[in-house]
Amino acid sequence: MKAFLLDANVLVRFLVQDDPKQGMATTALFEKAERGELVLHLDALIVAETVYVLMGRYGRNRSEVANALLAIVLNGGIVTMEAATVTDALERFAFFNVDFSDAWLAARGARLRYPVASFDRDLDKFKDIRRYEPTA
Repeated sequence: MKAFLLDANVLVRFLVQDDPKQGMATTALFEKAERGELVLHLDALIVAETVYVLMGRYGRNRSEVANALLAIVLNGGIVTMEAATVTDALERFAFFNVDFSDAWLAARGARLRYPVASFDRDLDKFKDIRRYEPTA
């Protein structure tokens, strides 16, 4: 079976549909994955890039972005690397007013049970992790 790694530009074209030709092509690609004709692999880094593009360039709000990406991550035709952590990070991103990278670190820290070394107090919003602030 054919397998492909997904790039952020494919996700953006699929979600935004601002280019008719590429929009149709991405829709066809995702439909083939849903039918089991091919497998699409999604990396967490590409999820992060897509979040920043959708919010920055397209002005989408965090809830809209998180919900759209969660639908993709949970799609049976797509294999998301570290799916549980990606899902957790997207849910944290939707619920808390933090950057996606902070939501990712919190999800990772919770899953691994590691404190997060950071000066960023936004991480204090997550009660299931501990932030460690380095000192001299």
